[in-house]
Amino acid sequence: VQLVESGGGLVQPGGSLRLSCGASRSIFSIYVMGWYRQVPGKQRELVARTFNGGSTNYTDSVKGRFTISRDNAKNTVYLQMNSLKPEDTAVYYCHANMDPSGLQDYWGQGTQVTVSS
Repeated sequence: VQLVESGGGLVQPGGSLRLSCGASRSIFSIYVMGWYRQVPGKQRELVARTFNGGSTNYTDSVKGRFTISRDNAKNTVYLQMNSLKPEDTAVYYCHANMDPSGLQDYWGQGTQVTVSS
């Protein structure tokens, strides 16, 4: 599975961005798809994920500000980011786990999000 992110860029604090992750095949049966982020010198961290059963998880720092959604018809996962803060600055990566074993997973190339005035 190839994952291609888009939608990153420079935004002022308090602004919004929507990231998109397009997959090269149907995402209907993919167990979980998510967004991670990484800043230099730190580990990649989970931001949000959506399971094929409909449930979602968010890291505490983005709850109430970010929304993850999955459009199976378009093979795309979105991350709507509102009320952005400078600490949200990072490279955001799309990730797919094909099944609960976690043994078959894929990453996108990443998209830079910079929150600065």
